[in-house]
Amino acid sequence: MATMIQSPVSYTGNLAVKPTASDLLGSSSNGVCDVPLKALGRARLGATKRRDFAIVAKVKKGSKHEYPWPEDPDLNVKGGVLSHLSPFKPLKEKPKPVTLDFEKPLMDLQKKIIDVQKMANETGLDFSDQIISLENKYQQALKDLYTHLTPIQRVNIARHPNRPTFLDHVFNITEKFVELHGDRAGYDDPAIVTGLGTINGRSYMFIGHQKGRNTKENIMRNFGMPTPHGYRKALRMMNYADHHGFPIVTFIDTPGAYADLKSEELGQGEAIAFNLRTMFGLKVPIVSIVIGEGGSGGALAIGCANKLLMLENAVFYVASPEACAAILWKTAKASPKAAEKLKITAKELTKLQIADGVIPEPLGGAHADSYWTSQQIKDAIVESMDELVKMDTETLLKHRAQKFRKIGGFQEGIPIDPKRKVNMKKKEEPIVPISKTSESELRDEVEKVKQQVLEASKSSTGRPETGLKEMVAKLEREIDYEHDEAAKALGMEDKILMLREEIGKGRNLSDQLAHPALKEKIEQLKVEFAKNLPSAPNYHSLVSKIDMLKELSKAFNPSNKGATKDELRLEINKRFDELMNRPDVKQKIETLKAEIANSGVSNLDSSLELKEKVMQLNGELESEFKAVLKSVGLQVVPTNQEALEKINAFDEEVQMIIDDVVSSSDLKERIELLKAEVEKLGNSPNEDSKTKIQGLVAEIKQAIAEAISSPELKEKHERLAADVLESSNGSLGKEGAEDSQVKVNQQINRSFV
Repeated sequence: MATMIQSPVSYTGNLAVKPTASDLLGSSSNGVCDVPLKALGRARLGATKRRDFAIVAKVKKGSKHEYPWPEDPDLNVKGGVLSHLSPFKPLKEKPKPVTLDFEKPLMDLQKKIIDVQKMANETGLDFSDQIISLENKYQQALKDLYTHLTPIQRVNIARHPNRPTFLDHVFNITEKFVELHGDRAGYDDPAIVTGLGTINGRSYMFIGHQKGRNTKENIMRNFGMPTPHGYRKALRMMNYADHHGFPIVTFIDTPGAYADLKSEELGQGEAIAFNLRTMFGLKVPIVSIVIGEGGSGGALAIGCANKLLMLENAVFYVASPEACAAILWKTAKASPKAAEKLKITAKELTKLQIADGVIPEPLGGAHADSYWTSQQIKDAIVESMDELVKMDTETLLKHRAQKFRKIGGFQEGIPIDPKRKVNMKKKEEPIVPISKTSESELRDEVEKVKQQVLEASKSSTGRPETGLKEMVAKLEREIDYEHDEAAKALGMEDKILMLREEIGKGRNLSDQLAHPALKEKIEQLKVEFAKNLPSAPNYHSLVSKIDMLKELSKAFNPSNKGATKDELRLEINKRFDELMNRPDVKQKIETLKAEIANSGVSNLDSSLELKEKVMQLNGELESEFKAVLKSVGLQVVPTNQEALEKINAFDEEVQMIIDDVVSSSDLKERIELLKAEVEKLGNSPNEDSKTKIQGLVAEIKQAIAEAISSPELKEKHERLAADVLESSNGSLGKEGAEDSQVKVNQQINRSFV
């Protein structure tokens, strides 16, 4: 039996009060048991002097988190509150109409219509025609405005205060809807609403951002900006839908996730990232619809869907136009420019294959007829779900993953749209077009051009240079194509490409070509290609096209220099005769002749005055004749012995280079092979041998032409031309310049004799 210990303390006065639950706590300190704490605080404990005292503890007030976090949580719920369980009810007052800046011209027309109707009611007159005319103008202006909206105007429509919210659409499209609350961690974020609903008898899980319809609701809903609890609530409902096989429909309408200190402390980024990862593994179809503005990760956290649809005036962005303008242009006033550059409208995102479709809105925006807009959303959901539910689980997951994998990606080998190709970087190496013209057709075209050149040479119009140039360019492309085909057939394409890459690696191409090892590789590849070329299947076609090009080149650059000189001589004589037959010149000559005859002087040297007059007339005629020749592109150049010596020295240098090339081992082998083929041919003509001989001749000529086309020789030729030009009082003259080039060509041809 327990022993009861009596306390030595007597209870009098204020101590004789009814003890509370806390007072009944026992204490064994100082040998005192079962004494109320209040009694211990106020007992005199044998003191002779009464002293009343009390223990007071001041609790420091902590900083309260501001809105949207609740100030006084319910004590019956551990960790938070569930205070947003009130149903979505119709507004008691109709929302006030809001006119956007770009809609003000429409309001002026609407005001005129109201004024005319008021006047008709007051006066009793018939103004129906005027009213109909104004209404037609209003409808046409409305159509013109809303079919040519700028991106920033669509942003303003997406943010319209009267735009229908997620729950407005849900109640319009579902037969039944039950809202589900809470994240099972003690909080129910009002900015995200979830629930089960049916459309045409099929059950769906609806998840969406919910904005307010007025200021009070916007404050309660935090302007549609969710906290981490909202995304965790959405995640719980997604897992619930995945478990029970309900397709998921999400509605996106948020400026972004709520970014305050407590949201970051509670893991805002982690909640969004977890949603992203989970949505890609859900085994049910997901359709997301952007009904307003979709901002950054706050929108994407419920937007990883198989199909992303957008209302016509909705926007979807990683940063708002104002934020982008503040970053790039240092002022939010540049938001219209930023909205255009960001490509955030439904039409632009559909082109970029980020959005999968555009849901139409009525003229004036979704708030002009919210029920009609909701029915368009319903049709889009049913159509998309009918397509997705047919897929098996593996196909559905791949479809969702591929939708996001292809964003911003590219694939080689797919033809590019010409409109997109305009701003793309040009390739460094042009693509050789595939030959589509047969050899016989090419021959006919060449003959036709040659005939035109022949006819034009007989007339005064001259040769048809345009058609001739085009044909030469076409033949050059055909020959390049034939060379590429021959390289492929001979199996040398890879070697050529590797050598091109090796040459292209250096910064200075001329330095690389001067490198002995690289130069040797190039020469070896040339020799190998030339040696194997006759065995290529398209060799005869290549030789034939080279011959056609030679024929046209002769027509384009005629080598009959004598004919050109004769024509020039005739032109000069013609001009000289015209000058001498001029009346003023004739009169001067006749006057001078008469003066010489009247003087009776047999020798001009004996009369200095007459000699001076003759010299003066001769100088005048010479200067006038020079002016006539200059008008036709000719200029009189005095003979310069020094210039001729320089040209001859240059010709000797070219001849030495040609002799060195001809005596080289590579070219010597080809020349010996050519001689053997000529001896083998003899008196019995053979087409194959003729073709082979023509090919060898072309190769030898090409080798010599490459030797004398070196940069050093070209530089010397240009320097020589400049020196001769300077020494000839500012002009080299056509004949001198042509003579040097003709002599070089003669040296090349002479090596084949």
